[in-house]
Amino acid sequence: MSDLPQARDVVSAGGGENLVEVRNLKKYFPIRGGFFSRVVDHVKAVEDVSFGVRKGEVVGLVGESGSGKTTAGRTLLRLTEPTSGEIIFDGVDITTLPPDEMRHYRKDMQIVFQDPYASLNPRLTVEDTILQAYRIHGLWKPAERREKIGELLRAVGLSSHHMSRYPHEFSGGQRQRIGIARALAVNPRFILADEPVSALDVSIQAQVINLLQDLKDEFGLTLLFIAHDLSVVEYISDRVIVMYLGRVMEIAPSRELYLNPVHPYTEALLSAVPIPDPTATYERQILQGDIPSPINPPSGCVFRTRCPIASKECAEIVPVLEEKRSQHFAACIKR
Repeated sequence: MSDLPQARDVVSAGGGENLVEVRNLKKYFPIRGGFFSRVVDHVKAVEDVSFGVRKGEVVGLVGESGSGKTTAGRTLLRLTEPTSGEIIFDGVDITTLPPDEMRHYRKDMQIVFQDPYASLNPRLTVEDTILQAYRIHGLWKPAERREKIGELLRAVGLSSHHMSRYPHEFSGGQRQRIGIARALAVNPRFILADEPVSALDVSIQAQVINLLQDLKDEFGLTLLFIAHDLSVVEYISDRVIVMYLGRVMEIAPSRELYLNPVHPYTEALLSAVPIPDPTATYERQILQGDIPSPINPPSGCVFRTRCPIASKECAEIVPVLEEKRSQHFAACIKR
């Protein structure tokens, strides 16, 4: 598949060598109906998404619930198969690799799930949970594996004494640390963190975020960090991608995006971030209505039905994600 010129520009933005590239990625889920369960329509969860993640970089992926960010992340790892587009990992197109060849790349691409309660098998001890990864990928000799598990647990702030315990014996934050240890067990190069702190208490969130930053440096990781909490994303990310209804609205370096947002949707998201000062006064941009259905998205710009500056042209033109400032891309014909 030949990617569009603007996709190449977005993927290569900022210089440096990309570890992961996504080009014109689409993911449609079929809707079946009728007596023969024929496909009658599609849920357009991800629509023509392109971006790159450079080696050693932390990229934040943000948006409202239903924006398609988790589907984009899972499709990138091929936990969900893409409808079309290209996924390039370290220069290799993995989009259509057969399962036996894809297994090699599974070791390099891991995920930390959102729910630390549902992502661990309640029947397995911590040791057995991590041992599965070693057995599947044939890592370490059997005599060395227990020692390696102890080292992993200490790296994530737990103890080797926790190996014999079951998930129900841990708190939410501890379970998430176990999930991180499981992801690190195969020595990956890329980790997708899918809202890893959204189910945790605020005090525990900070601990897990700091842990991820420390592990990134220690293990030389590249991270795609999915979240809806913009304060967390600002703290941990080098660059930020803003999604809405399956499309990328804006991409920019973290500080640039938070100080000088271009897209009206990004402005609205940032205005909703609470300011920890009861005496501060500021004007919020409140979006009207709900996010439209991905089954029948609006024509033209998908954000136009809630955009405060939308015009007639916005219903007719699909905005291209183009560079508005240096390394700052936005999909808006009005800005």
